[in-house]
Amino acid sequence: MKTPQLSRLEVLLLAVSLLVCVVYFAEVSHNSPGFFVDEASIAYNAHTIAQSGVDEYGQAFPLYFRAFGEYKNPVYTYLLAALFRFTGPSVFVARMLSAVLGLIAALLLGLLASRITRRRWAGLLVFVVVLLTPWMFEISRLVFEVSVFPALLSGFLLLLYQASRREEWSWRIAAGLGVLLGLMTYTYSIGRLLAPLFALGLVFFFTRRSWRGVVLTGIVFAVMLLPLAAFTWRNPGALNERYKFVTYVKPGDTNPQMALRFVQNYVGNFRPRSWLIEGDPEPRHHLPGMGSLLAGMVVLAALGFVLILLRHRREAWWRFIVYGLAVSPIPASLTLDHFHTLRLITLPVFLFVLTMPAIEFLAAETEPTTRSLLLPVLTRWRPLARRALLAALALLMLVQGGIFHRQFHVAPAREDAFDSYYPEILYAALARPERPIYLLDKTPAAYMYAFWYATLRGLNLNNFQRANKDASPPAGAVVISHELPCTNCEMILERGQFRVYVQK
Repeated sequence: MKTPQLSRLEVLLLAVSLLVCVVYFAEVSHNSPGFFVDEASIAYNAHTIAQSGVDEYGQAFPLYFRAFGEYKNPVYTYLLAALFRFTGPSVFVARMLSAVLGLIAALLLGLLASRITRRRWAGLLVFVVVLLTPWMFEISRLVFEVSVFPALLSGFLLLLYQASRREEWSWRIAAGLGVLLGLMTYTYSIGRLLAPLFALGLVFFFTRRSWRGVVLTGIVFAVMLLPLAAFTWRNPGALNERYKFVTYVKPGDTNPQMALRFVQNYVGNFRPRSWLIEGDPEPRHHLPGMGSLLAGMVVLAALGFVLILLRHRREAWWRFIVYGLAVSPIPASLTLDHFHTLRLITLPVFLFVLTMPAIEFLAAETEPTTRSLLLPVLTRWRPLARRALLAALALLMLVQGGIFHRQFHVAPAREDAFDSYYPEILYAALARPERPIYLLDKTPAAYMYAFWYATLRGLNLNNFQRANKDASPPAGAVVISHELPCTNCEMILERGQFRVYVQK
C-alpha cells in the first residue's frame, strides 16, 4: 500500500508548522519573566512530592494541595512532580511542561480538523493557528494548573467526534470520555462546573443504539468524582474559599441583582473588542496592546457557527459544539474579573472547532447545495473565489500571529506582574551572615518565593523563619518584607513590593 504523497500546499504548511514550532519554544524559560508566586507554589509542592511523596505541610500524596488560603488542583502538580523526579526542580522544566501541553492541544485540534474536513492541509492550518493565537500561547507560558485544560478538552472532543461517527459506542470510547471528564474536574477549578455540564451535553448523543455508551460514560465519570466527594465531605467548604473572594455573589444580594450581573458578565465575555483588541487586562495573563484572538480565526468561527445553524443543526456532534460554546463562559461569568483568560480557557477551544466547517465549506471544489438568505453572497461564489477568501483569511492569521509573537518576545519584561526581581532580594539577604532570615509578609503567600528560589540553589529551608506580621522580628535580624513598612531598620535593598533590611 503506497503512502499518500504530500501536495504542494501540505508541504508548504508543514514547513510553516516547523518554523512556528521553533518560534513557539523560543525562550521558553525566560519569557514569561520571573516565576509568579502561584507558579512557585505549584513547582515547590511538585518538588516535595517528587522527593518524599509529601506536600509542603507534610501530607502524603494529597488530592488537593493546600496553599495560602486555597487548594490547588492536582493534575498539573503531579505531572510536574513526575518530571522533577528525574530532573530535579527547574524553572525550565516547569515552563517546558506547559509549552508541551499547549503543543499537544494544537496537535489534537489539528487532527480533529483533518478528520472533520477530510483534508490533511486543514489539520496543519489549524495546528499552526492554535500555536500562533495569543490566548493559547500565553497560557502555555505559565506554570498554572489551567495549562492542562486545553489538551484534555481537545482530546475529549476528538474522542467524542470519533464516537459520533458510530451508531454504537464501544466501551473503550465511553470509558475514555468518562476519564477525560473526570480529569477535567481535577485540573482547574472551572472544571468542577464545566465537566458536569459537558457530561450533561452528551444527552444530544442519546439514541436507541448509543444510549448504553452514553450511560457508561456517565458511570465512569461518576466513579471519577468519588475522591472529590470524599475530600469535600472531610473538608467542607475548603474548595470554595477562593471562590468567596472572586465572586460578586454576596449574602444579601437579591436574585434579580445576581441574575442581571451574570447576564452582563456573560455577554461581556463575547465582546469582539475583548477578543480582538483589548484581551485580558491582567498583564500576567496577556501582553497588553493586542487582542487575545486572531481576526481571521474569529471570522472563520462566525461563518462556521452560521453554517452549523443552516446545514448541521440536526447533527448531535455540532449541537454539542454549540452547547459547549454556550456553557464555556458560565464559570467566568460568576466572578468579578473582566474577561479572565484562565477561567475562559475552554472558549477558544470551541471557537477553533467552529472554524472547521467554515474551512470545509470554503475549500469545497463544488457548488454548495445550500441556498439561504443568511448566506446570500458566499453560496453564489464560485469555488475559486471561496478558496481565495480562505487563503486571504489564512494569510491574515499567519501575519497577525507572527506580529504577536514578535511583540511578545521584544516587549519590555513584565517584572511587576511576575515579581521577577525577587532573586535579587533573596541574594541580598543571603549575603548577610545572620540566620535565620525572617520572612515578613503582608499576604500569606510571599514566603513561597524564598522557599522556591532557595530550593533551586540547594539551600536548607532552616535558613528562613516565617514571622508574624503583627510582631516585629528581633533586633539584629535580617528581614525580607513584602508590602509592609520598614520601621526602625537599616535598609539593604528595596525592589517593587519587597525590601531587605536589618531590624534595629
